[in-house]
Amino acid sequence: MKKWTLSMLLLVIIIFGSVIGFNLFKQKMMGQYFANMPVPSFPVTTTEITSQDWTPRIAAIGFIEPIQGINISNESAGIVRAIHFESGQQVKAGDTLLEFDADVEKANLRSAQGRLPAVKANLERMRQLFARGSVSRGQLDDAQASYQELLGQVDSLKATIARRTVLAPFDGVMGIRNAFLGQYLNAGTDIARLEDISQFRIRFTIPQTRIADIAVGQSLNIFVDAYPETPFEGEITAIEPQINPDSGVVQVQASIPNKEGKLRSGMFAKLDVQLPTQTAQILVPQQAINFTLYGQTVYVVEEQQPEAGKEQAADDTVLVATQRVIEVAEREEDYARVIKGLKAGETIVTSGQVRLSNGSHVKPVEDDALDTPESAPQL
Repeated sequence: MKKWTLSMLLLVIIIFGSVIGFNLFKQKMMGQYFANMPVPSFPVTTTEITSQDWTPRIAAIGFIEPIQGINISNESAGIVRAIHFESGQQVKAGDTLLEFDADVEKANLRSAQGRLPAVKANLERMRQLFARGSVSRGQLDDAQASYQELLGQVDSLKATIARRTVLAPFDGVMGIRNAFLGQYLNAGTDIARLEDISQFRIRFTIPQTRIADIAVGQSLNIFVDAYPETPFEGEITAIEPQINPDSGVVQVQASIPNKEGKLRSGMFAKLDVQLPTQTAQILVPQQAINFTLYGQTVYVVEEQQPEAGKEQAADDTVLVATQRVIEVAEREEDYARVIKGLKAGETIVTSGQVRLSNGSHVKPVEDDALDTPESAPQL
């Protein structure tokens, strides 16, 4: 019995020793394999940083407004007797646009003007009689009051007749006409739109932090959807003296010449306020930057000697991606201006950095996946 127990114990020791020995041998061989295995190189696209000129801008949006634009309307109700304009017609200041029926007012005016000579003559007789002492001062005053009252009636009737004629207050283009010959119009009816389209203006807002970058007379470019590739030049004409305390923005107004007549009021517009050009700036593609809550970083590609004991191909050096913290000042379209952390001549990773970590080996490849296509794909 003791012999059998000793044999079984010896067998168990041999089995456990074999398993432990095999695991130790396996770990040693795996360590040697990984120690001699070459470091993987991740395919990435890269670009070399060069110093370039940078023209910063302040982007804003707004709606185009006319310098002068009103809805033509009538002051008094009446029937339209004559229309002197057509839809879309160019008119001058003072041109007659519409005439209303004024027969009653004109008749009353003729009646008042007919009585005017007699009342005036009576006033002259009263003055002569008062000079001879034949009438009292009160009688002369009554004659003077009657004459002045009649003159007032004549002026009032003339003004009433003038209100029944609608004139163009300034040069401009008439819109679509909403009145017809013989139609009865209530006072204040919109007859047509009149706008001076020779020049427009646009109002927009900018943050108060950029108020030091703008000034009256500064140029800007305006873009509208109707002509997306055509910039319309304008200039700043006024800056609101008060900053909105609720939003922290300031309102700015700019004028836009419209010599070619392409612009229309009410157009939605994007504008760029041009700022002075800065030379020798570091510009990098925005897709190369990792924007995080802790800051912005890029991967800089550098040549390094391979580590001792590592297998290496025919090249004597390897390309290593090193993560570096940078400071971005401005971003515009596809590029960002970096003011700290990079210098001209360095190479950075532009795509493929998702798989990288600090110290990863990289292999530059050609890839046009990030290039902007000439036209949008058709669905």
